Amino acid sequence: MEMQISSGEEDGSGERGLLHTWRGYSYSTTPERVLLSRPVLQAALGARHGVLLVEGGQVYSFGELPWKQNQTSSVVTEPVLEAVLSEQHVVFVAAGSAHSGVVTEDGGVHMWGENAHGQCGLLGLSVIPNPTPVGVLDSESTPPQTVKILEVACGDQHTLALSAKHEVWAWGSGCQLGLNTSTFPVWKPQKVEPLAGRHVLQVACGAAHSLAVVRSSEALVPRKPPQDKCGQCHQLLYTMTDKEDHVIISDGHHCPLGVELDCSETKSALEGSPEQVKQGKSSPSEPVPSVSTQIPRSPTSSTIPESTLLSDSTPASEPQIQVPASSQEPTIEVSTEHETSPVANGEVCVEASESCTLEPDSCRATGGKYSPFPDEQAVKAYLKRLSDHALAEHVAKAPSTLHSAQLSSDPADPFTSDPLIPVAQSVTPMGSALNNLVVSCASAVGERVVSTYEALSLRKVIGYWAPGEGRERVEERLRLEEPMQGKKSSSLGDIREEEAELSRRLSLPGLLSQGTHALLLLHPVYRLLSPRLLRRTSRPRARAIPLTPGGIPEADAHLPSLQTEVWSWGRGQEGQLGHGDILLRLQPVCVKSLNGKEVLRVAAGAHHSLALTAQSQVFSWGCNTSGQLGHMELPTSFPHLAKLSDGIRVWDIGAGQQHTLLLADGDCMQPILYYSGQQVKEVAEQTEEEEQTGEYTQQPVLLPFCMNLGYVSSVCAGGRTCAALTDRNVMGFIASLHELAAAERKYYCKLSNIKSLLLQPLLKLDSLSSGLGQSTAGLLQNMIGRLSRLSQLTGQNSASLTSFLRRSRDIRGLVILDDAHLFLDTYSEYCSAVGDLLVMGGFQALVKPCHDVFGKGAEVVQRLSECSEEGLPLADVLPHLFYLPIKHLHEYGRLLLKLATCYEVSSVDYQKLQDACSKYESMALHLKKRRKEAECTLHFWKSFPGKMTDSLRKPSRRLICESSNKAMTLQNAGRFSVNWFMLFNDALVHAQFSTHHIFPLATLWVEPISEENTGLYCLKVTSPEETFTLLASSPAEKAKWFRSINQAVEQALSGLGHDGIPPSTGVAQRADPPISRTASYTFYKDSRLKEATYEGRWVSGKPHGRGVVKWLDGRMYTGAFKNGLEDGFGDYVVPNKNLNSCDHYQGQWKDGKMHGFGTFRYTSGEVYEGSFQDNMRHGHGMLRSGKLNSTSPSVFIGQWQYDKKSGYGVFDDITRGEKYMGMWLDDQRQGNGVVVTQFGLYYEGAFSNNKMMGTGVLLSEDDTTFEGEFSEDWTLNGKGMLTMPNGDYIEGSFSGVWGTGLKMSGSYYKPSLYDSDKEKAHALKLGRLAVHSEEKWKAVFVECWNRLGCDCPGQGQTTTAWDNIAVALTANLRQQRDSPELLSRSHHKTLESLECIPHHVGPVTLEVYHTIRRYLVKACDTPLHPLGRLVETLVSVYRMTYVGVGANRRLLLQAVNEIKSYLSRIFKLVRFLFPDLPEEGGSLADPPKETGISDPAGKQLESPKPGCVVSSSALLLPVLLPRLYPPLFTLYALEKEKEDDVYWECVLRLNKQPDLALLAFLGVQQKFWPVTVTVHGEKQQVLSSTKDACFASAVETLQQISTTFTPSDKLQVIQLTFEEITQQVLTLLKQDFLWSMDDLFPVFLFVVLRARIRNLGSEVSLIEDLMDPCVQHGEHGIMFTTLKACYYQIQHEKVT
Repeated sequence: MEMQISSGEEDGSGERGLLHTWRGYSYSTTPERVLLSRPVLQAALGARHGVLLVEGGQVYSFGELPWKQNQTSSVVTEPVLEAVLSEQHVVFVAAGSAHSGVVTEDGGVHMWGENAHGQCGLLGLSVIPNPTPVGVLDSESTPPQTVKILEVACGDQHTLALSAKHEVWAWGSGCQLGLNTSTFPVWKPQKVEPLAGRHVLQVACGAAHSLAVVRSSEALVPRKPPQDKCGQCHQLLYTMTDKEDHVIISDGHHCPLGVELDCSETKSALEGSPEQVKQGKSSPSEPVPSVSTQIPRSPTSSTIPESTLLSDSTPASEPQIQVPASSQEPTIEVSTEHETSPVANGEVCVEASESCTLEPDSCRATGGKYSPFPDEQAVKAYLKRLSDHALAEHVAKAPSTLHSAQLSSDPADPFTSDPLIPVAQSVTPMGSALNNLVVSCASAVGERVVSTYEALSLRKVIGYWAPGEGRERVEERLRLEEPMQGKKSSSLGDIREEEAELSRRLSLPGLLSQGTHALLLLHPVYRLLSPRLLRRTSRPRARAIPLTPGGIPEADAHLPSLQTEVWSWGRGQEGQLGHGDILLRLQPVCVKSLNGKEVLRVAAGAHHSLALTAQSQVFSWGCNTSGQLGHMELPTSFPHLAKLSDGIRVWDIGAGQQHTLLLADGDCMQPILYYSGQQVKEVAEQTEEEEQTGEYTQQPVLLPFCMNLGYVSSVCAGGRTCAALTDRNVMGFIASLHELAAAERKYYCKLSNIKSLLLQPLLKLDSLSSGLGQSTAGLLQNMIGRLSRLSQLTGQNSASLTSFLRRSRDIRGLVILDDAHLFLDTYSEYCSAVGDLLVMGGFQALVKPCHDVFGKGAEVVQRLSECSEEGLPLADVLPHLFYLPIKHLHEYGRLLLKLATCYEVSSVDYQKLQDACSKYESMALHLKKRRKEAECTLHFWKSFPGKMTDSLRKPSRRLICESSNKAMTLQNAGRFSVNWFMLFNDALVHAQFSTHHIFPLATLWVEPISEENTGLYCLKVTSPEETFTLLASSPAEKAKWFRSINQAVEQALSGLGHDGIPPSTGVAQRADPPISRTASYTFYKDSRLKEATYEGRWVSGKPHGRGVVKWLDGRMYTGAFKNGLEDGFGDYVVPNKNLNSCDHYQGQWKDGKMHGFGTFRYTSGEVYEGSFQDNMRHGHGMLRSGKLNSTSPSVFIGQWQYDKKSGYGVFDDITRGEKYMGMWLDDQRQGNGVVVTQFGLYYEGAFSNNKMMGTGVLLSEDDTTFEGEFSEDWTLNGKGMLTMPNGDYIEGSFSGVWGTGLKMSGSYYKPSLYDSDKEKAHALKLGRLAVHSEEKWKAVFVECWNRLGCDCPGQGQTTTAWDNIAVALTANLRQQRDSPELLSRSHHKTLESLECIPHHVGPVTLEVYHTIRRYLVKACDTPLHPLGRLVETLVSVYRMTYVGVGANRRLLLQAVNEIKSYLSRIFKLVRFLFPDLPEEGGSLADPPKETGISDPAGKQLESPKPGCVVSSSALLLPVLLPRLYPPLFTLYALEKEKEDDVYWECVLRLNKQPDLALLAFLGVQQKFWPVTVTVHGEKQQVLSSTKDACFASAVETLQQISTTFTPSDKLQVIQLTFEEITQQVLTLLKQDFLWSMDDLFPVFLFVVLRARIRNLGSEVSLIEDLMDPCVQHGEHGIMFTTLKACYYQIQHEKVT
């Protein structure tokens, strides 16, 4: 602790951890201070000794220590150090009657003292003189692991330990161990199984009983519905038969698999106490008649033999029918879920308590029968006594109720008789009581039960245990049924105490709601419910509001849990178990009446028990002979509140032999001590009898000396002694800590009072919901929920602070500091809820219900509100009351600041406290401001004209400023118009006479207009559809409105709207909200966007940036906006109601219209991909109609103008198997065109009005040709000439459809063999009537020029073009960064390399030429570059044209010309981008010669070098041809099919010959014949049989011609082949050698034959057609001619 005191550590010991002990409570008593050198951290008192833990982890003992052998006297006045533990660091100490235990830092346990009953956990020694380790081992884990222990508790003969896993371990003797055994002592620590799996928070030991605080299982475990089928034979347990006027519900299920259990006699279960014998009781099972307001329940988890005794003693005023427990029989319990209720209106609760007998394993071995009664006589006597005496007496006392009776079906053998005994079988006097019950039951059912059998939901209501299951199964079931335990009805006690239960009752919607019990008298065999009664009770109920929040939110996981239960077990003869009886319990059982009481701690005296709650109350039960319970209530076997005057809040408890010690907050600053119990005289001679009759307290008395002790931090009691640990107030630190904790405890009690005294009575009012109206009830519900959350957090914090005082004092552990955000958020949410209710007039509406419940004066409300002003109306008192928590925030701030002053200003702790203090303070101010806003808003609504209020008033809407004082008007408004402006936290409202308009703040822009010109104080307000000017009356008003609007807009945008910016967030508020912002808006005026909602980016009142528009008719646009219009890439969907699907456009927009490239998917199934302009298809595009299998699948690709096909296009009609390539106009074929069909017909000629009309040429597959006039598709009409395949022809007039009979009149010619000239004249030239290749695909090229920024081809600035390219690439790169999956890695690299533009100055040299070539290759490789886009489009149109039906050999010429036209047109583009490039056929400039070096051989090198001529084919074919190759080569193959077949036949025939024979046949000179060849690296002699070995490398090289695409690559292959041949011949001849064609040709012919190239003819034609003109006469030209000659030679080779 960084205290400001100088003494620090030295004197600290004298200030902190001082221990005082005393006895009794008389005025003369003065506490003795136990003097120790170090501060005491914890003290524990036994019967006659004590154990102390001091700072540093050392342990001292004092008092009577008979186990210490070496002591001269066993009484030690001064504390002795337990030296054995000096090596250990102890963290916890405990003392039993005559033994002690400690826990060390590492979780180990050490015990010493009396060990006769095994309470020290060490075998074989009756006394343990010094602390000795006890091993707690978990034998279930393998290998057994040591269990880490947190704390221990010691009783008379037993010890309990709480493990780090929050499970309980026990050792010693007696039923108080809770272990499943009858063999004592238990030396080895064992786990208390019934609590395994639960979260135990604390344990305490009395002399012979044990207590545990357990975190409520409801907070942790989901509920398991009870069974409705038998656990063994799986038949339904309940059947329902519907008779005319009643329903019979039967549970007469006899399980055929039922197993009989037997129990041995268990001594401990029958041990009666001497007092019981005195009272003349024959057996402990007899209930003690005693008056009480509460009814106990035998817990579900009771699996102990003694529960077969009367399971609970039952107070006379409460009825309970109990069927005797036979181990085979499930007893059925009918009860509501978790409710308690006063017995009112003659209602009765009938409970058949479960008393399932399941014995421990150890008992089973003996095999004897176990009966709760010693013998038959006892049974009979018991029954007789019951029937004669008790029943008559109690029935007389309370006619409408019935005392619990325990019946046995057959005294001789209670275990084997029929498991279903009618209730009233053996005792007659019960009859009358039963009749009474039936009467009262009927009235109760009439009052309200449930609506139907289903609503009754016996599944929920009846807890059922399957008969005869083994112990393990039951253990498991127990664990599963745990949640049920908390839900069983526990008592019918005072409803005011049942706070937690209320929430569950209220949250049951239609079932047994609002706290009245549903009652049934269910005969075990037949149960009758009259449908009439059921009908009467099915009234709908108002929805109720839970007061306690459910499970623990994650954020508070480190706060102490308030949802706890108390479990007790052991001896109960004094009622110290709290179950309302005096029976013992062998296993832990939940004390039902403490459920929901938020118990934080328990303490156990010798024979009494205490429980301390979060509301600072103390419940006590058990032995009260000396008034140690602090109250005089009966029965003492039930928890009752200790009697303390108002305003006394207890926060620590101690229990001794016959006294109780309480530590509490009073009115003064220091804590005070209360004592109740035996007065202790200091006279040594006092005898035991005198002690028994000595004086004692009726209720706790204040110990007068407590004020002198200083600040008490904890208390403990034991034997007859009391002890208190105190601190002196150093520098005010201790006082401040105590003040903080006390303030929080007081505040929690306050909140609890508000809930219990005000809200609960209100919520019980039936007319509440209807009186408030739905919306206000919802707001009230919300507020109560938030209040409960706040209350829970406060309770947890108060518990945390209390334990903080008891233990560490390091402020770093304070939740209020570490989790300040949790508190601030909870307060903020709560204040919002109160404000919302206030604004909507909810408190006004609550006035009447308050008067109804609390009477006219409503003193309760006045008192709770702490309102200083007298005579305030209730409508003002209520908000004051609910705004009280804001005050508490100030309190936090004040106390934290007080704590901070105890530290050095420079210390971290000071800073931390200071920060937290300012957070709480600023939040308190912020919430005050919000309260004021809410009050102003309420006041405003009261004065506002009614009609508009209804539409404008919203819970979260707050008024900021309004212009009713005419301070702000509309500029240029009419003289008589009324303009009223109201600024709310979410909208600006402009109201006129009867209308108003709302402008949401998120889409509001405001700017001041300077006064210079106008002299007026104006603000310009812009909203998406309106702009208006506000006129202020003064500069101050103008500034105020300007600031207010801007702040409100900023808050609305930050999403805090309602709450404003909380000060704790540290968000700095900007002066002005941003001009660009994201918001949502619904248009109401704009004709195009009317009633559409836009969500996205805005700039100054216009959508700008990315956004989404949704129209009411379902249309939706998602994409980019610019100045309020769609612009950029966007996605547009238009639903089509009739076809139940959508039109969908994805693509570019401009000025709100589709413009640029896009894809449109129509509802009809058509898809258009291409260019748009002004929402129409315009430019190049492709339209696909229908799927391939639908009615009319077709594809059109070509030019569009204003949504119509116009210009050149290709139309593939897949159904008819026709393809048209030609001109279009207005969606019709018009002009020249070509049609090919799948049957091989070919037409070229004129079209008009979508038909073949005019001159044309028609060829069929077999070369029959018609040239002439056409009138319709395939219809001849007019003059023409028909030519047969053999050359005969007819001239004349024709009519008729081709393929059917033709009518003709004309002349028939058969040309003679010698008529060759005439034949030449007739030779048909195809392609004349087709569209010229330059006219094709104009739109594609125009679009590319446009992308480069040129309006028409060739006109424009080169620099602009490059700029456009750069923009396109950058935009695409950015898009790629946003969604990397769109592009591959190599693609990305290509893009990056394209960022560098090849620049050069002056003429283009070879080096620059290569740079340009490389750039073009990359540019054409990505569709993101305009050139690449062009190439991609050309490739797709080319394939569309010449694939499928278009693969017709007659189209070859057009296909080749089309490629040539592409080349020339792309070359134009390239020369535009690189203006210095020479034109086609021009030569490149020489590189500048380096001066100063003379090259003597230079003069001879001046002839032009090859490859220096610029040609479009050399530059562009390598890019283009590989992609167009497949369709083009297919056409070549079709054209050359016949020649290739002849050639191939010859190749196959000649290749059968061996090498030497073939060489000889071809006439190769002998000297060129290879002698040896290398095969697989070995040289071999060429024999006459050798085949495929000669010139093998040349053959392999030539075969590669098929794997290349461009003519230049193919020529390269031929050149390499020649070089290979030459190489081989040179090695053969071993001398220089020059070829002559006569020598070379036969060798090359051999290589070509052996290369076996299938389509050599096609390869030759392709090279010939597309060869670079400048190569034709060079070396390559000659080599190509040689290859061509070989091809013809092979075709005409005659094999002799």
